Amino acid sequence: MTIHEVPQKRLTTPFYPRLTELDRLNNWHSWKGYTSTDALYDPELEYFAIRNSTGVFDLSPMTKYRITGPDSLDYINRLVTRDMNKIKPGRVAYAVWCNDQGQIIDDGTIFHLREGEYRLCSQERHLPWLVSAAIGFDVSIVEETAEVAGLAVQGPTSFSILRTLGLSGIEELKPFGLTHFDFEGSELMVSRTGFTGDLGYELWIEPAKALALWDALFEAGKLYGITAIGTHALEMARIEAGYIAAVTDFLPAELTVRSGRSRSPFELGLDWLVDFKKPTFNGRRALAEEKRRGSNWRLVKLDIDGNKPANHSYIYTKKNGKRIQAGFTTSAMWSPVCKQNIAIGTVNTPYGNVGDTMQVEIYYQREMLWTRVMADAVVVDKPFWDPARRRATPPGNY
Repeated sequence: MTIHEVPQKRLTTPFYPRLTELDRLNNWHSWKGYTSTDALYDPELEYFAIRNSTGVFDLSPMTKYRITGPDSLDYINRLVTRDMNKIKPGRVAYAVWCNDQGQIIDDGTIFHLREGEYRLCSQERHLPWLVSAAIGFDVSIVEETAEVAGLAVQGPTSFSILRTLGLSGIEELKPFGLTHFDFEGSELMVSRTGFTGDLGYELWIEPAKALALWDALFEAGKLYGITAIGTHALEMARIEAGYIAAVTDFLPAELTVRSGRSRSPFELGLDWLVDFKKPTFNGRRALAEEKRRGSNWRLVKLDIDGNKPANHSYIYTKKNGKRIQAGFTTSAMWSPVCKQNIAIGTVNTPYGNVGDTMQVEIYYQREMLWTRVMADAVVVDKPFWDPARRRATPPGNY
């Protein structure tokens, strides 16, 4: 019997026609079924656009859920670990949600669009979990991934570009704020959010107006170094900012097969997102017990000697004069703007306190010869890249 497998066709985003016009590498991947670019012409030059001018990334494949109804606030407050009562309309919150064992299912951003109206954006798809968690609440949960086109506009000239685009009042938008504008008869939502650790915004609009928005944005940015970018450039920027990424720096609890492979908020340095003043939220009892007894793992940011990135490397420490394995790196790179060899990793407690010196085992090949380096690394507590312009309101003119 012969079985013919029919290839599955990827979806394309509303901005795909413009991206293909710029593409020189034919380097694409699937992002939740959508065609998404790794790089269009050169990942490092695209990265420098984020740090020196403005990089534009197609966010459309990001999973998006619209949550509405009389109980929407109570439902979201039960779902996530932070207190959503503090997130007023026109604000955006970074949040995590856990299972009953206090292990993170995913992280994401929650946009309080208007009174009683929210949008949850996440890495993974969670509709079955969200629906089951809504039992007893008068809410409506609708996936709207295909109904909302999104662009990340990130970099020092991003404010100047949006002002040139004619978005009056954009200078008053504070970090994690959102506002609405009219764009050719459609509602354009702009949030001061992003995944780069720099000054930046995210633009959200109906797909029918996506190409018109792209063209107007790039016309406004032609004197400000506006550049389309891919995933590789965005990944470099988020590591410098010290941001964690699902599947890369932690495995969502719903994807694990073996115990001990998922992580709690405490183990990812997200204890500031856990509010025990709330009476009830998913995983509260397990997290309270973990806070009492201590965590098994600790997220670390490492400043590493040398210039060879510590990708997939083991992290060591010393105990009783002997070198022992303490953990491993999850994200690593040589930072061009910081001129540092940096990494994000996870280590067993009690190791990895801020200021501790550890060692990272790095292997690299040159001319058919593998070389092993034990590089010293210092645990730091600050982002590697954190410019003042990211928080300035109004932002400066660049």
